[in-house]
Amino acid sequence: MISRTKNLIGMLPTRKIVVGLIGITACAPVMTHQTDPDIGSDARTRFIGAPTPGAASRLSRADSLWVEQTLRSLSLREKVGQLIMPWVPGEYSPVGSPDYEELRKWVVEDGIGGLVISIGLPLSYAAKLNHMQRLAKVPLLVASDLENGPGMRMGNIYAFPSLLPQGGGTVFPPVMALGATRSEDLAYRLGKVTGSEARAVGVHINFGPVLDVNSNPLNPIINTRSFGEDPALVSKLADAYIRGARESGLMTTGKHFPGHGDTDADSHLELPAVRGDRAHMDAVDFPPFRAAVIEGIDGIMTAHIAATTILGADAPPATLSPYFMTDVLRKDMSFKGLLFTDAMTMGGVAKRYGATEPLVLALEAGNDILLMPKSVHDAVTTVMSAITSGRLKESRIDESVRRILFAKARAGLRTGRLVDIERVDEIVNVPANEAVAKEIAERSITLARDAPGNVPLKSTVQRILSITYADSDDPIASRAFNGELIDAGRAVIRVRADERTTAEEYNAIARRADSADAIVTSIYVSPREFSGTVGAQSGFTSFINTLATSGKPLVAISFGSPYVLTSMPSVPSYLLAWGGAPISQRAAAAALLGKIPITGKLPVSLPPLHKFGEGIERAAQSH
Repeated sequence: MISRTKNLIGMLPTRKIVVGLIGITACAPVMTHQTDPDIGSDARTRFIGAPTPGAASRLSRADSLWVEQTLRSLSLREKVGQLIMPWVPGEYSPVGSPDYEELRKWVVEDGIGGLVISIGLPLSYAAKLNHMQRLAKVPLLVASDLENGPGMRMGNIYAFPSLLPQGGGTVFPPVMALGATRSEDLAYRLGKVTGSEARAVGVHINFGPVLDVNSNPLNPIINTRSFGEDPALVSKLADAYIRGARESGLMTTGKHFPGHGDTDADSHLELPAVRGDRAHMDAVDFPPFRAAVIEGIDGIMTAHIAATTILGADAPPATLSPYFMTDVLRKDMSFKGLLFTDAMTMGGVAKRYGATEPLVLALEAGNDILLMPKSVHDAVTTVMSAITSGRLKESRIDESVRRILFAKARAGLRTGRLVDIERVDEIVNVPANEAVAKEIAERSITLARDAPGNVPLKSTVQRILSITYADSDDPIASRAFNGELIDAGRAVIRVRADERTTAEEYNAIARRADSADAIVTSIYVSPREFSGTVGAQSGFTSFINTLATSGKPLVAISFGSPYVLTSMPSVPSYLLAWGGAPISQRAAAAALLGKIPITGKLPVSLPPLHKFGEGIERAAQSH
């Protein structure tokens, strides 16, 4: 493994160190860290032991002393650096490359407090983060967007042109699938798996769970990222997720406060408005956040959304609002943990305020961490200027830095900041974790309608026209699904449509339906940043509505947004798999073939066609 690791990272060789287990339960005692004599006792060279996350956690006397001593040891500029958390890719970056040098400068010269690490593979994560932790004066707090599991960022990568999977973290369906299962146990296990795999590679805090109540079917950016439309369901599943993550030593961040579920615009592109009054927010949007605070969530991420009914037509983004950040979160909800802005480059703030002014406004509002500023150097300089001018007080900066150091101590970073690369492949995406993902995928399959009794497919259906609708840049849509049908002995006629498909091409597909016993259409439409919409092309939905009236058995399967049914209401049978990853494709195929029971219930309504909680159950068929 050592030679393999050296070749992967091109940075520093790993050292053999006797360590305690990564990701042990929060109630376990802190492990004693042992080091080789040639390493010495510096905490930055030690492996991470047992953290004690949870915003209400008390620190040990040693940790408390470390927080105060570290705070006193920092210059004003170094304290400002602690507030900055830039984005960094999780890919391999050799020493001396431009990407490496930029990151090194942020850590060594700008003294940033942490990193948001994005798409990469487990060993590249661990290697890059270990290397940067060695360079940092103060341990880095590392976050990642793992809201529906480790595979969301750490994996789901394919080599071109072979499309061979490159492995990575365990891939789960979107969390709306958990809403369909109604299972707190599965939510807890998702959190626990996410925690163990994240901590194994050097991630300390997750930007999840999503606490938004998806009450607006037209929402273009939340959708299946939410557990559902019912505040009580979202609250109980999110709390279970938080408990599971905590048991594995991972801190959690609820998002997107004050609630992004009732918006109809993407805050990556523009500033969405939420028009509910305070009573509506108290009844619908706030309950999951209140429950998470009581549960001891470690961080809250704010949303670039404007509450125009509460703060007026010119309302600022909630991120920049003292009313939401301080009055509601700190005072009303008594939240003591970290307040993260959403990315400060997003259109929801940048278009109105520019690149630097919102950084100061966010701190004035009460935020602790400035996430992903356009320029790290400019962010530090801007905040320093605001302090020098008297606009911000140093005592205000100290409040946030103390919270950040408190979180670092809870994560175990005082006594060790490295992870054991030799153990990554013993923890990440092991069969036990994959089994949890498989159970969620299978138990989430939901049959919203099936008037003709098409599901599961009858044994007489031997020739299937499989129509896949997906973005033209999605190479894996239906690969696993069609493969399962073929392996079951069915003849599969595979065709594909996307946003470019013409009327003439749809006519050609319709002609191929004549030779099929049944039609199955798989629809891959999911929320995506900077898209501004979640829906299928009108030409496709019109085509499916026409096919549905032809008399041929037809089953539509949504591998993403559940709401696509509203644009093709003539579909007689509608199955929901919630996400397009291979694990969900295989689960949908198994349900369609009758190999597994169908038990899911809708966690959202599909107006005006189906109500929250509906779902037709089907028993598995003997084969």
